[in-house]
Amino acid sequence: MNVQQATDFFMWCVIINTALFVLWAVFFMAVPNLVYRTQQHFFPVSKDQFNLIFYGFLGLYKIFLLVFAVVPHLALLIIG
Repeated sequence: MNVQQATDFFMWCVIINTALFVLWAVFFMAVPNLVYRTQQHFFPVSKDQFNLIFYGFLGLYKIFLLVFAVVPHLALLIIG
């Protein structure tokens, strides 16, 4: 794998993961009660706990996205 292929790979990782992140965030902001009721069948937690867990998940996902996709892509753009 050369630098151009790795750059393209990380570019698509950034695009796909950002799209998933935006989809989850918009879906949660648009219909939070639907998301809560759907998940309540699997995980019996209060709404406050669910909000805390979900926002924590989104924050962790964003950090992982930045560290494992965006930064390598930027580094490859710099050296390429």
